[in-house]
Amino acid sequence: MASSTQVEISSQLGRTAVITGATVALGYEMALALAKAGSEVILTGRDDSKGRSAIEKVSHEVTGAKVSYEHLDLASLASAADFAQRMHARHSLDLLINNAGVMALPRRQTTADGFETQFGTNYLGHFALTARLMPLLRRASGPRVVSVSSLAHRTARRMG
Repeated sequence: MASSTQVEISSQLGRTAVITGATVALGYEMALALAKAGSEVILTGRDDSKGRSAIEKVSHEVTGAKVSYEHLDLASLASAADFAQRMHARHSLDLLINNAGVMALPRRQTTADGFETQFGTNYLGHFALTARLMPLLRRASGPRVVSVSSLAHRTARRMG
């Protein structure tokens, strides 16, 4: 598998990116790389204090970074709709990275809409968000939607 480095990212100047689950781990690293490449980056998450911290860290790492945070809880279809409405008011989106997710919760939980949490967050939430942002993305020149997934299924054992 080829490795990827910051040098390989072409200039993103004038482009706007939204990254779900961008306050920690892989989402944060993608936000940092895109900010370094010149993109305006909108970090999303469900923990506003982590969002403020991530903005501070990116701004410290990247002089003049255009970075902001928006609350988005993908376990709530209403939150996805509210976020999409706020994005449509901005009139610009070039890149959507569907990265947020939950996994292996210790007990069964449901989303605000009554779906099992992992399915509701990782699949339905991103599906609803992408569908609501599609008209905005279609207006961009060369828009992209990237959906991050996991290889964790490879560790499962076959039943029966």
